[in-house]
Amino acid sequence: MEKDYDLFERTQDGSLAWRGSVHGLENARRKLAQLAGTTTNECSVVYLPTRQVVALANIAHTKRVVFQIAYDERLLAERANLLKSHGYEVVSVMDNERAKTVLGLPQRVDLFIVGHDAAEQTRREIVVWLKAKYPKVQIVALNSPDCRELPGADYNAVVNGPETWLPIVEAAAA
Repeated sequence: MEKDYDLFERTQDGSLAWRGSVHGLENARRKLAQLAGTTTNECSVVYLPTRQVVALANIAHTKRVVFQIAYDERLLAERANLLKSHGYEVVSVMDNERAKTVLGLPQRVDLFIVGHDAAEQTRREIVVWLKAKYPKVQIVALNSPDCRELPGADYNAVVNGPETWLPIVEAAAA
């Protein structure tokens, strides 16, 4: 089922200006490209019910872009807010299929984070896919304390709170 997405532009004063709504992710990406061509301001596509930023354009190159794949909406929102408060631009998606859809068209990503709240096989599959599509971008896998390290990830961090994984993200994104 196709969803409705909203387009926003960050104005010179830092506020977000709504620029329209479109039906379907591909239409949203096309409209984002059109909007980005008319301004040098940062532009984004947001799925408002979950506040997920699913695509970005005209990002200031001083901000590092973290793309997180999560399997729990609450954890996705908490991590996104924490990363934003530390100065990162964050694109968040729920599950592997949405990640593949959003990453279907090339975009700048500085670091991937793979959440811990899914089966190891599910997480392993997305790491393999990310490494094939973005071989130069590092991957941080968040692991529950009772889970093994995720093969293929550049970094593995035990999720016992942000103090355990945020320093790894900061080092990997540097």
